[in-house]
Order: sequence, then C-alpha cells, then structure tokens
Amino acid sequence: MGTLLVASIDFGTTFSGWAFSFKHEFERDPGKVYAKQWTGSQIVSLKAPTCALIRPCGAVLEHFGYEAESRYSDLALEKLHGDWFYFKRFKMMLFNKMDLHRDTEIEDAMGKKLPARIVFSLCIKYLKDDAMKTINTRLTGDEIRENDIRWVLTVPAIWNDAAKQFMREAAEEAKIDGRNLLIALEPESASLYCHHLPSEVSAGSVSTFQPGTKYMILDAGGGTVDITVHQVAHNGGLVELHKASGGAWGGTKVDEAYEKFLEEITGNNGVMTRFKEDNMENYVDLMRDFEVKKREINPTAQCNFRLPSSLIEMIRDLTKKPLKDLIATSRYKDKLTILGDKLRLAGELATSLFDLPIQSIIAHVTSLLEKPNVTDCHIIVMVGGFSEAAILQSRVKEAFPHVKVITPSDAGVAVLKGAVIFGHNPGAIAQRVLKLSYGQEATHPFTEDCLKKHPKADRERDDNGIVRCFNVVDIHARAGQAVTEGQLQSEQVYTPLYDDQHEMESAVLTSPLEDPQYVTDCTEIGKWTFPIKDAGKKGKEREFGVSFMFGGTEVKVKIVDKATGEIKELRLNCLG
Repeated sequence: MGTLLVASIDFGTTFSGWAFSFKHEFERDPGKVYAKQWTGSQIVSLKAPTCALIRPCGAVLEHFGYEAESRYSDLALEKLHGDWFYFKRFKMMLFNKMDLHRDTEIEDAMGKKLPARIVFSLCIKYLKDDAMKTINTRLTGDEIRENDIRWVLTVPAIWNDAAKQFMREAAEEAKIDGRNLLIALEPESASLYCHHLPSEVSAGSVSTFQPGTKYMILDAGGGTVDITVHQVAHNGGLVELHKASGGAWGGTKVDEAYEKFLEEITGNNGVMTRFKEDNMENYVDLMRDFEVKKREINPTAQCNFRLPSSLIEMIRDLTKKPLKDLIATSRYKDKLTILGDKLRLAGELATSLFDLPIQSIIAHVTSLLEKPNVTDCHIIVMVGGFSEAAILQSRVKEAFPHVKVITPSDAGVAVLKGAVIFGHNPGAIAQRVLKLSYGQEATHPFTEDCLKKHPKADRERDDNGIVRCFNVVDIHARAGQAVTEGQLQSEQVYTPLYDDQHEMESAVLTSPLEDPQYVTDCTEIGKWTFPIKDAGKKGKEREFGVSFMFGGTEVKVKIVDKATGEIKELRLNCLG
C-alpha cells in the first residue's frame, strides 16, 4: 500500500515530542503537521521534558516527561526514590563519544547506572506508542498498520556515525521496523519546516526566498547548537553549501551556570550537591522554574527566581549564616538581593549566565561567515528551544547587524515538524557536504608508484612472500566534498589476501583532512563485512568492487562480488 503517514520523534536533550501528518494532508499543505500538546503543572507545551522514570527492575518505563518529573518528586518527598532510576537530559552522552558501544552505561540523577540502549529504547517506545494512540483516533476505519507508517528520528547533524547507528538500533529495539525508519538531521528538518511556512505566519519567511538565496540555519537546542548553510535551488530543493558544524553550546549550559552561581554565593561548600541528594523533589521544582523564566531574561529588567524554603534552610544549617549575609559578602552584593523566597538578580547579572554558550555561538558563526562560499549569506534563521531565549536572539542581532535574523514564532518545534516534512520528501535536501574524509585501511603490493604516493608506509613481506605496503589509506570521499542522495563514489577493487579466505572485512577510517595518506592521520569508526561464498573460487584473484554511498543521513557501502555478481548494500557497523 505504501506510506500512508509520516511520524517523527524529536528526541531532544531537554525536551522531546512527536508529530505526524497523513500523506494526503502533506500533498495539500506540507506545513500542516499535528504535534501533541503536553501538560504538566501549569505548563502546556508541544514538547515534554526528556525525563524518564524507570522502575527499580531497570527494564520498565513508569513515566516519561512531566509525569516522570512529578512522580519522581513524589517518591523523593516520601524518601522512596532510592531504588528507582530517574534519567534527565541524558542525550548528550552520545555527543562526540568515540568509544560508544552497545553496552555503554549512563548514570541517572543519583549516580545509578543502566545500559544506555535500554534507557533510549524505552523512551523511544513510549513516544512511538503514545503517537500511535492518537493516530488511531484520527482514523474512522481499521487501525493503521505499522508498515503504513514511515518513522523519522531526529539527531544533531554534528553527531558522529556511531551515535547515529546507536539511535537507529535503539529505535529498532523499540519495535520500529528499520526498513521504515529514516534518520533526519535536526538543522535540515528545521530548514525544511521554515521553507514551508507561509509568509503571513513568519515575517521574512524562508518560503519567500528566491532561487539562489543563501541562509544559515542556527539550530540552538538544549544540548547542542547545530549550524548549516543552505541555498535555495531552482527546482525548490535545498542545497547544503558548507558542512554542518557546531558544538555543545545549548541551553543546558545556562542551567549549569545557574547552579554554579548558586553554589558560589553559598560559599562553594557543596550545598547544591547536598540539596540534590536530600531534597530531590525541591531540586526538580527549582530547575523547572528556572527553565521557564530563563527565556525572558534580558539585561534591562530585574529577574526573580524562587528558591525552595528547604534550600534556604539548608544554606543556613550548613554555613551557619542566613543567605542574606552570604550575599552581602559576595562579589554580587550590588546586583543581587533576597526577598522572602525570591532571589532577585539585576538584568546584567542574569544575562551573564548566558555568556559562555552565546560567546561560543557568535565566535563560530563569525568564522563561518568568513568562509568563501558563505560570505554572501546575509540571513540567519534561528530555530530550536534555546533560540526562543530573548537574550540569545538580541545578542545574535547585535553581533551581526548587517545580517537579517529570522526567528519563527514556533522555533522550538521547527525540528519536530520539519522531520515529518523530510519523511514525506527525503530528496528535498538535494545536496550535502561531507564533514570528514572517508577511506579504508588498505595494503598494496610494493611498487615504485606506491613508494612515491606513500613514502612513509610500512613495508612487510606477507605469508605469500610478497612485499606489501601497509597502514595506507584508500580514500573514497573527501571532507568538504558535495554529495547527493544515493550517489555512488568511484568503485575501488579489493582482493582477498588468502586463497581460502571466507570473509572480506575492512576498517572504515575518517579524517578531517582532505587528503589523509596514512592510518595515523585517521580515526577508525567502524567496519563493513562481506561473506565470501564458495571460498577458494579464484582464490586471491577474486575481485570485490567497493563503492561508498553518501548524500543521505547515513553512510552505506555497496559491495559487488565480481565472481558471482552478488550485490549487497551495507550500513557500517560503528558499534563493534
């Protein structure tokens, strides 16, 4: 029957959610996407906190989102939370983790560990099942079948291949058929959503951009900031002009700065650590209150943050001084006061909590705008939950006065809804740019040509008595290279080392260099493996053609057995 609808799961560092649209809805209005409204306390939002409460057995998800926060607070209030697992903002453990594997463990709020794959898959399954309930209420006939749905899972564009594979396998463990699953890059999804916003909804909407227009997508989320540069193609598609880049400069850095600030004014004596251990329910309330209010912080207005009475009392008990006296002797005494249970910060002090991530973002955008193919980009589109912070918007505008800065009214769900659009039309991103060079560790018979190309290669005599060059790299694609969806790179032919070899296997290497020559220039990210049928047939003369396929959001390898004609497309195994 084909895909009847596309559903996305935006698994964020601080907030997560799901959205969907039916095929016929997309054909009428691509920008019309349904997203769930989540409720918690007095909050209504289109995404829920990325919080998971897992039963003491470590295998069953009790609650997710606002419900997980509230239930864990109740357990902590009754001192019953010790055996439960409470995970919050755990997605960042995948960022730039070079030793990520299937058994990697992560710590919960109290330091207890569970395998990361269990935590991620339980959360993805919850979001998937929750979406299915709503999808089926929209149908008047039979329930929709799993094969009728294309699922899209979002990841930061700056993540490495191992992290992408980890998320794919977590989704498959959550009973999402891998054949019906796409991995979407967050800034690309946001760009597609903005591209379909009507001009009356967003001033300066991307949908009004003429072919040839260049614009930068600044996707500022809770954990990472992802930045990419797109150009509108003549056929309406989007072309990536510069490789995706960014860093861990998201909104959680502001939360960390707030906690450090509270620790400093109380004398750096471990008050916040003790408070978290003894009053988890109040700690959850403290940070939830800050999460809501930090978006409105600006340098011209005072900001009031509520402190739980238990924290104020703990400060007095541990320091033997009231908080008022501690403030009076701190370096913030002229910019900070305590009024009852409210901590009042001068606007200048409150905005300083944003300094570290904002300075990193502005420095990175500045360097990007100096790149040759980006210099004539005069538009920045800000999306992501952190982009909703007024201070981040104003600082970006101040730093780049000659650039038009656009922030859609629903910047926080641009990735969530854009991923649905991507699922309906994966080819909308007509071109991507590789962040890294990709190659394979190779060995070649020693020749004069090999000596010229790899003068520093190791040389050894193999078991067959042939002198070979080792530890050299065959490059399949180069960093900065533009690639299109499904595009095959030039085929390279490899042969077995032994007559009775039963399997072809090769390590896949990456490097930020455009022309890495040796294994020492690279990092091994994974392997591909191809079984040799009729091992011994043609022996060492048997040829296997290997072509890498880039352009999509995941790397694939095409293997052709020249002796049998067998062809396979493989994904890299980056998790061991």
